[in-house]
Amino acid sequence: MVRRLVIIGGDAAGMSAAAQARRMTAPEELEIVAFERGRYTSYAACGLPYLIGGLVQSADRLVARSPEEHRANGIDVRMRHEVVGIDTRATTVSVRDLDSGNESVMRYDELLIATGASGIVPPWPGVDAKGVLQLRTLDDAAEMERVISTGAHRAVMVGAGYIGLEVAENLLARGLAVTVVERQDAAMGAVLDADMAEAIAQAMIAAGVDLRLRTEVTGIATASGSATAVETGEGSIAADLVVIGLGVRPNADLARAAGIGVGKTGGIVVDDRQRTGTAHVWAAGDCVESRHRVTGRSVVVALGTHANKQGRNAGTNIAGGDAAFGGVLGTAITRFRDVEIGRTGLTLHEAATAGFDAFAVITESVNRAGYYPGAQRMRIKIIAERGSGRLLGAQIVGGEDAGKRIDVLATALWNEMTVQEVGGMDLSYAPPFSPVWDPVLLAAGKTAAKV
Repeated sequence: MVRRLVIIGGDAAGMSAAAQARRMTAPEELEIVAFERGRYTSYAACGLPYLIGGLVQSADRLVARSPEEHRANGIDVRMRHEVVGIDTRATTVSVRDLDSGNESVMRYDELLIATGASGIVPPWPGVDAKGVLQLRTLDDAAEMERVISTGAHRAVMVGAGYIGLEVAENLLARGLAVTVVERQDAAMGAVLDADMAEAIAQAMIAAGVDLRLRTEVTGIATASGSATAVETGEGSIAADLVVIGLGVRPNADLARAAGIGVGKTGGIVVDDRQRTGTAHVWAAGDCVESRHRVTGRSVVVALGTHANKQGRNAGTNIAGGDAAFGGVLGTAITRFRDVEIGRTGLTLHEAATAGFDAFAVITESVNRAGYYPGAQRMRIKIIAERGSGRLLGAQIVGGEDAGKRIDVLATALWNEMTVQEVGGMDLSYAPPFSPVWDPVLLAAGKTAAKV
């Protein structure tokens, strides 16, 4: 008898699982049906700011596989279909066709929940007005393009995190006047320690961004149903376009309503095989919580890297293989114009909150030999455990070639190395690429001296 895998969600985790399960099983062994409530499958949401800025020439470039391509590979993708209920006793899902309004019930042998996450939108007055957007989907990008092309020239970005920096940079590239409003006292304040964030604020201001730190949004002013200004505790900021980037929450309500375990983080509880506590139900991607490799605690870290790995592992295991997800470090990278930003593991504040006797050392270096043309500065902050020297986290802010150096430190952190061990690693050297003491080695060595 043919088994049936039903997948809820047609983006990174869901379709990675579908593709992997199909590679491992023939259609006569496993039928795969994926329900997606949107209009696209398998697209790169991380590229949306660069689509707005014109660096990506068309939305099609962001789509890795269309529904038609998935169907050609033996995956039954049903677009504009939303799963509205799960009955784990009957092993069925209830599905609504969003175009016709018709509802149906489908049986499953295995169920994968890959419902992703939704952007946090506070209940501000006027938040539903035209011109108030997030940038999470291709439809969002199309609407933002429409607003810009119909005459918007003043944009307010609410939030100075990853999406805030990237959207601000690309709206500037489109010629808009850009204000960034952030209630914390530093740009990227949720993921960097404040002493590493100052260079980011300076770069934003130098580029022409009106950066408003320590500023709380209270509402959106409107006229004829469209946004005209962002209201804050410090006054009103005129706006034709308002973009909200305040982080995300896991879409776990469907699982919760079905009695499937949801953790204190708000993410669906899974083991390292992506199994929930409910028989024949799996979950992967931004809707789940994961184990932090440094603290051992459950966290929600919504990144496409994790979603794709978890989806692939879920597909492997559903198809009868054996794959485990190793956990997360929160490693991430972005940039604002010429300033590159990388981070991994814990900030100093997070390390102290987790109970570590932690300390930090900041070093400054250059990306290549100082005598070689084009050398640019970078700062590296390493967080370590006092006494043992265990690496707990790292942050890098600097010019060209600074950001990707975070991957060296993430690799060391993944393997539970001490700063003494990191300082002795055999890293490459040639004048165009590094000083003889690579910035990572220099930072680790100076931190080791303080252990």
